[in-house]
Amino acid sequence: MGEPGEVRRVGMLAPMQPELQPIVRRLGMEGDGSLYRGRAGAIEVVAMLTTIGMTAGAQAAQRILDHDVDWVMVVGIAGGVDRSVPIGGVIVPEVVIDRATGSQFRPALAGKLTPRGVLSCGDELITGQPELDAMAAQGVVAVDMETAAVAAVCDAAACRWSVFRGISDYAGEGLVDAAVFAMTRPDGTADPEVIARYLEENPDRRKVLARLAHDANLATEAAAAAAIDACASF
Repeated sequence: MGEPGEVRRVGMLAPMQPELQPIVRRLGMEGDGSLYRGRAGAIEVVAMLTTIGMTAGAQAAQRILDHDVDWVMVVGIAGGVDRSVPIGGVIVPEVVIDRATGSQFRPALAGKLTPRGVLSCGDELITGQPELDAMAAQGVVAVDMETAAVAAVCDAAACRWSVFRGISDYAGEGLVDAAVFAMTRPDGTADPEVIARYLEENPDRRKVLARLAHDANLATEAAAAAAIDACASF
């Protein structure tokens, strides 16, 4: 993985296709839909789709390490808990927690963003306001479903890692999170049949879905830009 302190190749892991594609587009990368290669200035970049969830995140982290990367970046969206972080704002946490085990991980510093707060990770959807309030009181700024699993693999391999997550929505707000989750395939692409069925049953939610799509796009673009910009700091 190169000499200590030297970064020649960065692996970027995006859980969903909509999170992966801004990286691919911005860097003009070439690949097969799940693995892409390109450059961010002097840094080689390997970008990979993980699909959703902690197990998928751990497996993808193992695969990206096989590409002899010196640094791993998790890039994508997150559900906001701290409402002082705006939609489209990018969080770089000080600590990442695995809710299932209580394990804590500390990202390596990359880029210009100031680390702040806790990113809480797990497979379960967090929608209850009392639980969200308790998390906020403990310094949690956002939630996702992959980062802690990636962190555990990278720490075990002594590979530096960091995370850039754009806030796409606030956990527990808007549509019931489970309904949105049901509209999404494992790779993060939308399931048109499920969406059509949902809108037929809930026509009043059309504007809400459109807003969620707009905000998710804003967040994915911001996260990709922050991760790519961080490569210039190496």
